[in-house]
Amino acid sequence: MESFCNQPLRNNPHIAVFSSTKIGNFVVITPLLRGLKEKYPDCRIDFFGSEITKDFEIHCPYIDWRFSLYTDRLDFLESLVQQSYQRRQAAGVYDLAINCDEYSEINLVMMTALRPTYIAGTALSADFRHKLTSGTSLIQEMLRDRNWNSPNFVQKYQGVINSNNISEIFCRIAYVETDFFQLELPSKVPKFTVPDILIHLTATRSAKMWLVEYWRQIINWCEIQGLTVGLVGSAAKTQQDSYNSRGTEEDLLNTTSVIDLRGKTSLIELAGAFRQALACISVDTGPLHIAAAVGCPTVAIFGNDIDGDGASPIRLWSPRQSHVQIATSDFKCTSCQENYFKNNDSLLDDHPCMKHLKPNTVILLLASLISQQKNLITKKTALGKNQTSINKP
Repeated sequence: MESFCNQPLRNNPHIAVFSSTKIGNFVVITPLLRGLKEKYPDCRIDFFGSEITKDFEIHCPYIDWRFSLYTDRLDFLESLVQQSYQRRQAAGVYDLAINCDEYSEINLVMMTALRPTYIAGTALSADFRHKLTSGTSLIQEMLRDRNWNSPNFVQKYQGVINSNNISEIFCRIAYVETDFFQLELPSKVPKFTVPDILIHLTATRSAKMWLVEYWRQIINWCEIQGLTVGLVGSAAKTQQDSYNSRGTEEDLLNTTSVIDLRGKTSLIELAGAFRQALACISVDTGPLHIAAAVGCPTVAIFGNDIDGDGASPIRLWSPRQSHVQIATSDFKCTSCQENYFKNNDSLLDDHPCMKHLKPNTVILLLASLISQQKNLITKKTALGKNQTSINKP
């Protein structure tokens, strides 16, 4: 095994890509998957993902085979060994393995256990005793850098990257050139009438969550405008156990007209719902990235100020699509960044970065996006009518 520095691969190369349990992680990997197929048209891509993102993985046109590395199934080890062996028999040794979550212990182990010829990203040494020593190229130096979200990151690695965007970084470590910001997701029409506005409130890091009373003001504004609002996310218990809902969603469901859609869609149906919605409002979590990927006009609540300092690693994870607007806070705080965003809760009392992101800021952005979307729909309708008129015999 050695670090990948764009060495030539054999014909029909066998490539492994390692993801995580995070929905957003899968979304931002899609440019890499597409780019690998563009660079190596005859390659076979094996994807090691999770039960959470399985729905997207099995419908992705760039993935030839997948396995849930993150699962609670009892026969996990036996299945992993058997299926990995079968893949090597069918497609040969792994020419390249790409790690898209260096903080995952199982990714580190499996990257090495597959014994690929080349490794892009972080892995362990062949004896599993320590991190594999990286090369000396600027890309390898970038990999060793702990602060990908730094405002000086692009300047520091000038000539290697053009942005801090995580999609571009994943592509760069694999020496893939593609449209880094073109995200792709499968979608399916859901089984219910989609409300005008879809919102998502919760996060695995509570530091990224907005105030419930602010959400109430947003919903009330939508009601006044005659807009229906739907609450999306996992089933209620999962939201409570894993996403810090802490009764906030139930509070809104009991005091506003918001429609409870939690747990009522698969991931591709959620993508389909976002395709139909007039707009989306979301904190920095998976649904935000799904909405961005499928073209839904979106207000993103990061809790960061205009310089990018705040609750989230926004320079890394902010969608770059023009239909996504970032609601900025008036409060500057670098505490989370100085802690490398490892803190679950806010490091300051009263959560000031989120408290200073006022509802009116979000409402103004939402109103603008809705107006643009309605104008676009009107133009498309008029164009369709004109085309019909032209085609009449």
